[in-house]
Amino acid sequence: MNNRTRLIKVSALAVLLVACRADAEQATPSEGERLLHHFVSDVQTMSGRFEQQLVDANDNLVEEANGTLSISKPGRFRWSYSEPYEQILIADGLNIWSYDVDLAQVTVKPQQELLGSTPAALLGGGGDVLDDFDYIGSSTDRGTVWVRLQPKSADNGFTRVELGFNDGTLRRLIFADNLEQTTLIALFDVDVNSAIAEDVFRFSPPADADLVGVPISPESADL
Repeated sequence: MNNRTRLIKVSALAVLLVACRADAEQATPSEGERLLHHFVSDVQTMSGRFEQQLVDANDNLVEEANGTLSISKPGRFRWSYSEPYEQILIADGLNIWSYDVDLAQVTVKPQQELLGSTPAALLGGGGDVLDDFDYIGSSTDRGTVWVRLQPKSADNGFTRVELGFNDGTLRRLIFADNLEQTTLIALFDVDVNSAIAEDVFRFSPPADADLVGVPISPESADL
């Protein structure tokens, strides 16, 4: 999986994070589960900045990225990467659009086919998204409550998901994949449950960009 394809699968980002340390305090089960269910059920929109790092199995830094994100549940999000190259990922509820500005290329795929039980689905999914994950446990490390999840399906490419909550707000994410690579994400200036304009989640391919794939229309989705 190359790095640009990975951005579609992950749809995410970060600052150097470490998985919960062995000496981290165990959070009460009710605390971790409460934060998780609050995020899934009560957080309807979220926006902010992100910083992301990708590290390999030996903790070597592979890639860094940063940008902004907007999420509107269920099923819509926008990740705008400004570095290392400009790229936009948009889920509009039917399709996922990936626009690589440098390559002048747009790739579109059916949203349901691409997301499945991936971390991106967990971030932007509805109340039933937890049906696709097993709750492993939670712990507290330096004021951050870490919630650990495992995808029930082994086909999505990910083996572990960790969500870090600080003062009740999602601030950190860790995604581990089948290639023993880990995506580390930090969120900043997080704004929860404020209105986000509908245009943020709409995308029309630029006239000078190559289009790969065929988008699903609302009419065909109803068939």
